[in-house]
Amino acid sequence: MQRFCSVFSQLLQLFPRLEFQQLVRQHRAERHARGFACWPQFVAMLFCQWGRAHSLREICGGRACALGKLSHLGIERAPVRSTLAYANEHRPAGLYRDLFFGRLDRCRLVAGRHKFRFKNQLVSLDATVIDLCAQIFDGAKFRRTKGAVKLHLLRDHDGSLPGFAVITPGRVHAINVARCLRFEPGTILVMDRGCLDYGWLDALTARGVYFVTRLKDGAGIEAAAPCPIPKGSPIKRDEIIALPGRAAPGIRIGGCGTLGWSSPKPARNWCG
Repeated sequence: MQRFCSVFSQLLQLFPRLEFQQLVRQHRAERHARGFACWPQFVAMLFCQWGRAHSLREICGGRACALGKLSHLGIERAPVRSTLAYANEHRPAGLYRDLFFGRLDRCRLVAGRHKFRFKNQLVSLDATVIDLCAQIFDGAKFRRTKGAVKLHLLRDHDGSLPGFAVITPGRVHAINVARCLRFEPGTILVMDRGCLDYGWLDALTARGVYFVTRLKDGAGIEAAAPCPIPKGSPIKRDEIIALPGRAAPGIRIGGCGTLGWSSPKPARNWCG
């Protein structure tokens, strides 16, 4: 007799029951459970995401149809809508928060390593616009006839896993989210010129954070001093550059005013 393991069962194997029950006891999540434990609730909500269910009726109906296939997971019956709704409202969210971060740490340990590595932590920051139908998603207003949201993602290259992700309205500029992030000293931050803000870059430098970005067209920079280039290197030019001591229009810190410098700020300019 051949035995098969469903994809959903393989997905649940990433969450050991022993660790799950330890978190349940830690958060005292099964107080007043009334026969509906946290594990069936977790399976139901994971089924919601995996099956793209949009309502409690779809979750409970889909679970009832697949109950024979889920019996090996320790689930005897499908929950009713009122029971699942009560559990979602009253169970502590900290249980699933700790469960997520525990699995994330595990993925970082088993993630593959790439050959291109730095001694310092390397992260990249970018934002992308996700187009939506304005008639269906009326809350995601972007233009008169177009809806959109913007995904801001910080990727940690040690394991190629996202370290930070937030979805904002499409009109929110990337620099507004970038200013809210904090990086450890020595981190190398790679970003596009959409996050180019001289005041914010100066704050990163003061905290010991390295950054790599592109300059905008027409950026006023001055070459301060050339740097030697190793033989055979693909770098065509290596210079110490300076931003002129003038007010930079449109650059603000916390909405308090315009930022300017009384003396040039040195920086490194690589062209390859």
